[in-house]
Amino acid sequence: MSEQSQAPYGQNTSAPAGTSLPSRVRIPHLARAKAEGRHFAMLTAYDCQIASIFDEAGIEVLLVGDSAASTMMGASSTLPITMEEMIVFARSVVAGTKRALVVCDMPFGSYEVSVEQAVANGIRLLKEAGVHAVKLEGGARYAPHVEAMTAAGVPVMGHIGFTPQSEHVLGGYRIQGRGEAAQVMIDDALALQDAGSFCVLMEMVPTEAARAVDAALRVPTIGIGAGPVTTGQVLVWQDMLGLGSGRNPRFVKKYAELRPLITSAAAAYLHDVHAGTFPGPEHGFE
Repeated sequence: MSEQSQAPYGQNTSAPAGTSLPSRVRIPHLARAKAEGRHFAMLTAYDCQIASIFDEAGIEVLLVGDSAASTMMGASSTLPITMEEMIVFARSVVAGTKRALVVCDMPFGSYEVSVEQAVANGIRLLKEAGVHAVKLEGGARYAPHVEAMTAAGVPVMGHIGFTPQSEHVLGGYRIQGRGEAAQVMIDDALALQDAGSFCVLMEMVPTEAARAVDAALRVPTIGIGAGPVTTGQVLVWQDMLGLGSGRNPRFVKKYAELRPLITSAAAAYLHDVHAGTFPGPEHGFE
C-alpha cells in the first residue's frame, strides 16, 4: 500500500511538511495515528455546507452527532431524535465530504433493545445515509452488539464515560471515571475493543483516567473533556465557533465568535430593507 494511502491526515495545509495526504481518511489511518503518536481532529456536522467547509479544512473525522437534537432541533437533550432524522442529517453530511471519515451516532432507542436491532439500524445508517461508521454509547454490556455489528460489516466507535443518552440514569451531566470507577472504564473500553470497536470516545472524564484507558487500548481514543492524552479530540462545531448563547462547558475552546457577527449582519440587512436601500440598482435585472 502506498505512503499516500497510509497517511493519517486529511487534506490539510497545516499537516507536517512532507506528509502525504490520503484521498479518503479511513479507519486504518486513525489506527496509524495512534501507533505513531500523532493526533487527529473530529468535529460534529449536520449539513452539507458545514461538512464541506470542515472537509476542505482537513478535519479528519466528522461526527453526525445525536446532538443535532439540541443544536439543530431545539430539544433539551439528545433523546428525542429518531433514526429517520439522523439519516437525513447524515446523508447531508456525506454529500458535503470528499476526504473526511463520516461517523453517525446511533440515536437513543435504536440499539438498546437487542443485538438484532443494533445490527439492523447500523446497516440502515451505512446503506441509507452512506456513512462510514457508527457510534454507540455504553460499555461492556454492548460488546455483543458491537461484535455482531462488526461481523455484519458495520464499523463501530464506542463511547464511554459520560454518555448523554443515559443522563437520567447518571443523574445529570456529571464527570465519570473518578476513583475506582476508572478501572470500570478501562474494563469497558477493553470489552468494546475486543468486540471489534475501532475507536473509543471518552466524554467528561479525569485526564488520568483517560490516560489509563488510552494506555490499555490498541485502538485510538477520542476525547471530549478528557484532557490532551487521547489520540483524537472532538467538539460540537457550534460550541467551537461561538454560535451558542449560553455558557460553554469547561472543555470547549472557542476558535471564533460567530454569534455576534451573524447577529450584526442580520441587523444590517434588516436596516437596509426597512430603509429601502436593499435591493439597490446593482441587485436588479434590466
